[in-house]
Amino acid sequence: MAMPPLHNAPGPRRQESALAIFAIFLKLGLSAFGGPAAHLGYFRNEFVLRRRWLDEADYADLVALCQFLPGPASSQVGFGLGLLRAQGLAGGCAAWLGFTLPSALILFGCALGAAVLNGPWAAAAIHGLKLVAVAVVAHAVWGMARSLAPDGPRAGIALAALAIVVFAGGTFGQVAAIVAGALAGMWLGRGQVVAALPRSGSPGAHKGSIVALALFCGLLLAAIAMPQAATASATSIFGAFYRAGALVFGGGHVVLPLLRAEVVGTGWLADDRFLAGYGLAQAVPGPLFTFAAYLGASLGAGTGTGAAAAGAVVALAAIFLPGLLLVYAALPFWRRFRAWPQAQHAVRGANAAVVGILGAALYDPVWTGAVLDGKDFAVAVAGFLLLVIWKSPPLAVVLAVAGAGALLTMLA
Repeated sequence: MAMPPLHNAPGPRRQESALAIFAIFLKLGLSAFGGPAAHLGYFRNEFVLRRRWLDEADYADLVALCQFLPGPASSQVGFGLGLLRAQGLAGGCAAWLGFTLPSALILFGCALGAAVLNGPWAAAAIHGLKLVAVAVVAHAVWGMARSLAPDGPRAGIALAALAIVVFAGGTFGQVAAIVAGALAGMWLGRGQVVAALPRSGSPGAHKGSIVALALFCGLLLAAIAMPQAATASATSIFGAFYRAGALVFGGGHVVLPLLRAEVVGTGWLADDRFLAGYGLAQAVPGPLFTFAAYLGASLGAGTGTGAAAAGAVVALAAIFLPGLLLVYAALPFWRRFRAWPQAQHAVRGANAAVVGILGAALYDPVWTGAVLDGKDFAVAVAGFLLLVIWKSPPLAVVLAVAGAGALLTMLA
């Protein structure tokens, strides 16, 4: 199904084959370190400045859409770029697969290795990776608070969301916090004037949009209605990861508390394995959502490599699917919807709420599961300062903090 451009750009646009798009995004998937914000910078350099697939206005509009919707923003932008360039779904899928495959394969291999490694060195490595998670999540909370809750009303929404999560707990508390944040944003924003957006070049909806939206809603309702399972079957893994992927606002790090509620809260996976995998996910290029490959493989690793591979594929597909469906559904009429002031206020409130959700996760399980004494605290603070003050590359921070944490554990 063809996807028209967001703006009427001057001059002809040459289409690319799905195979060519896959190769371009595979190169980015192998080299794009640094998280979602860095990924968007890589995409701008590659597709706006170097290849000139689209202009700055088109790119800004696509980024705005993907930040508005739940899901992994950088992966959604890549999917949208593939859709627009190839004028079809095959191009979007090729872009997503190329960008996702490298980190997914690396984390799948890590999950298989973690399943067979035991002993003091393995325990020390896991503890070091948990300290990495402290530094990374603290950095994410700091950055998100400055951009998403920069004033009194939105800071209040973040604090209220934190309280809801702490007292309600689980997936229900997180969903309730997001909904409450969106409603509070609409209420606090009433009467405020929002700049009108241009309507020129807005493409109309098509049948594919309706099908994608219906599929998103149908799968979400089925996932919500699915009873909690005592064991991690393919169906229960799909439901758990689809729910998490459909409710992530504000960036990839917000998936941490959602996934923990789904896989640790149900008893499927130990907290140590979960946090160690989250630390490993910081050291690989590509989207943070490929953490799902590690978790899915870990859930199936006890019954053989084939089951681990199946678990990784199901978890990976389920967590990315809702965000990609929403991009495909919303892209044709995004600019008209974004001009509605109440939609903008709701998104601001929801984004402020995710600061509170991630703040709660920073304390439990990240802090409580990793910082056991003053030495651990010093290592975690050092990692945080490396990220915030010295702007060190994430891979270097992972290696330094994980190594220091493991060494202190072995010497204790």
